[in-house]
Amino acid sequence: MEKLIMRRVHQGGEEMILNFGPQHPSTHGVINFLVETDGEVLRRAVPDVGYLHRSIEKIAETIGYPQFMPYTDRIDYVSAMMANEGWATAIEKMLKVEVPRRAQYLRAIACELCRMASHLVSVGTMATDIGATTPLVHGIRERESINDLLEALCGARLTYNYHRIGGVAFDLPAGWSDKALKFLDHFEKLLGEWDRLISFNEIYVKRLANVAVITREQAINYGLVGPNLRGSGVSFDCRRDAPYGAYADFDFEIPVGKGFRGAVGDAFDRYYVRVLELRESARIVRQALAKMPEGDIMAKVPRKVKPEAGEVLSRVESARGEMGYYVVSDGTDKPYRVHVRTGSFLAMGIIEDLSPGLMVADLVALIASLDVVAPEIDR
Repeated sequence: MEKLIMRRVHQGGEEMILNFGPQHPSTHGVINFLVETDGEVLRRAVPDVGYLHRSIEKIAETIGYPQFMPYTDRIDYVSAMMANEGWATAIEKMLKVEVPRRAQYLRAIACELCRMASHLVSVGTMATDIGATTPLVHGIRERESINDLLEALCGARLTYNYHRIGGVAFDLPAGWSDKALKFLDHFEKLLGEWDRLISFNEIYVKRLANVAVITREQAINYGLVGPNLRGSGVSFDCRRDAPYGAYADFDFEIPVGKGFRGAVGDAFDRYYVRVLELRESARIVRQALAKMPEGDIMAKVPRKVKPEAGEVLSRVESARGEMGYYVVSDGTDKPYRVHVRTGSFLAMGIIEDLSPGLMVADLVALIASLDVVAPEIDR
């Protein structure tokens, strides 16, 4: 990176080295890209991360296991429910605690609503980045309805702190299921309207189709996860292929990129996989509400959480793909080591390889199609 910064610009040409960030609205957070351009054409774009590092993993090693749960919300504040579940699942494995079925269903409902809220931000801001302002307003409107439901469930709209080691904090409030079903009835109709409004808009398609194509082999070799992996035609989802919680009880599809309007694995495929996942998440919530078992929402967990010495890895399917928690216990009431593997950090690795030959405007489309969020990158 120092060589890129210090290299002398070719005299008489149009080569420039620019900072794309760290406060650029299209970087989706405090992220910087060192961009080497020849006019409007990119020679390469190198991610320059670290502006939002907060030592969250180190903080986990200084406080107790239950006390770390609110911090997990900050790993990915746009899909915080799944970050909650990943931590809870890891410690439950260590303690050999069996989570009550009702709590597992409540987790699935909360996480799928959160996935929908996250994807609405992704597809809405992507349209804005490309130049269409109206779709974001529609997306945020629906997201606010989801936030209303989640606030009624757990008291928060963004950083939820809903999961607990052994279950969840609150049961469904009276009348909540009816409100959720009423919203889903409205939302599923809206998805067809969304496609007419923006997804298959001729200008939008031309801006995304065949842009920044990630082949199946590239996606696997770079370790991409979630919609970025599935957008390249790879059908892998932790909810189905490494099932946890209640997901084995539900019937749902795993959308993959098919070259909907261009090549398989282009920016449009990554975008449209998220649109299709909105419908599947709504389908899971409906099934969970219909099959909701009776019973407790919390298992019996020791007041002082002190797992036996050992290590564990938990995997959950976050909105940005597989999120893994690696936790090492030394037998005390505080973790010895914690590491979080996130989809946004993995996605940053492929940008430099994809960038040569893109237009500067296409870099915006590429970053938006990867749906990265800064706190997941830096932690």
